[in-house]
Amino acid sequence: MPPAESVLTDRLAFEIARLGVVGESSDVGTLHRVTELACRAVPGCAGASSVRWSIPQSPDDRPEPLASAASHPDLAEIVDRQLARGHGPIHEVVNTRRPVMSDDVLAETRWPETAADMLRRGIRCFTTTPHAKEPVLVTLSLYGVRPRALSSGGHGEQGQHVLASLLVAQGSAAMSNSLQYEEVHRTAVQLQEAVESRAIVDQAKGILMHALGCDADQAFAELRRISQTRHVKLTALAQRIVGDQGLL
Repeated sequence: MPPAESVLTDRLAFEIARLGVVGESSDVGTLHRVTELACRAVPGCAGASSVRWSIPQSPDDRPEPLASAASHPDLAEIVDRQLARGHGPIHEVVNTRRPVMSDDVLAETRWPETAADMLRRGIRCFTTTPHAKEPVLVTLSLYGVRPRALSSGGHGEQGQHVLASLLVAQGSAAMSNSLQYEEVHRTAVQLQEAVESRAIVDQAKGILMHALGCDADQAFAELRRISQTRHVKLTALAQRIVGDQGLL
C-alpha cells in the first residue's frame, strides 16, 4: 500500500466539511469517505479504517460495532479480526474514549494478536482516534507502512491528530445529523398522518350527523361502535363513509 498524496488542499477541506451535510450519503458511505479523505489528507497515512459503534444506554452494556469501512481489503480484514476477538486497540479506544497510537508495531506488546495481523500486511505504525456525538460513536484508525510515519513529517504528531480528529468528528456529525433528521422527518410524517386522519373522521362525523340527525358526540360514538363491531379501523371506516361507500 504506497502512501497516498498527503496535502490538505482547499478541495480536501471542502470535502471534509461536506461530511457533516445531512443526506450526503449513508452511514457506510460516510465511513468510506472518511477513510478515503484520511489517506489523502494525513501525511504518512497509507490506509485507514473507521467503525461506527452503538453508544450504550446503561453502564452495564458494551458498545457494539454497527458499521465499518476501510480503504483497503487487507485493512478491512485486520478490523474484522479485531472486532471478532472483542479486544484490541480499537476496543480500548472505544472503552476509554481516548486515542491510542503505536510508532512501531514491531515493538508493540499491548495487543500481540492485532500487531501480528498488521505486520503480516506490512503495517508498521497506526493511530486510532474516537469521537462521540450522541447518538453516534466513531473510531478512525490511520495506518503507516514505515515506523513513525504518522508522527513525523511537516505537520508533526499534533497536526496528524488534528486532521484525524477533524475527519472523525465530521463523519460522526454527519451520521448523528442524519439520524436526527430521520427522527424529525418520521415524527413530522406521523403528525401529518394524524392530522389527515382527524380530518377524514371529522368529515365522516358530519355526514353521520346529517344522515342520523344527531350531534357530533353521538356521531363519533356511532363511528366507534361500528368500528369495534365490524373490526375495522376508525380511519378506514371514515374513509369509506366519505368516499360514499357506505358503512361496509
